[in-house]
Amino acid sequence: MSSTSQKHRDFVAEPMGEKPVDALAGVGEVLGGRLSNKGFDKAYVVLGQFLVLKKDQDLFVEWFKDICSANSKQAKDCCSCLKEWCDAFL
Repeated sequence: MSSTSQKHRDFVAEPMGEKPVDALAGVGEVLGGRLSNKGFDKAYVVLGQFLVLKKDQDLFVEWFKDICSANSKQAKDCCSCLKEWCDAFL
């Protein structure tokens, strides 16, 4: 299993609530700003897109890279964070 960041562990440790988008693993200030500008200002809005894409990593990674110009690592980090959160809370 790949190691996860502290940010990832913190995110999946509790309900999402109103967490800002940059609380997601792989999303820093720059990507967070780009996502917010496209209407994805909260972590749960990105989660919604993840669920619309049926939790498919390939589809999510491509969408994420397209919407905020993320690199593959950032997109995969965000995806694995959301997937683990879903496994814990859905």
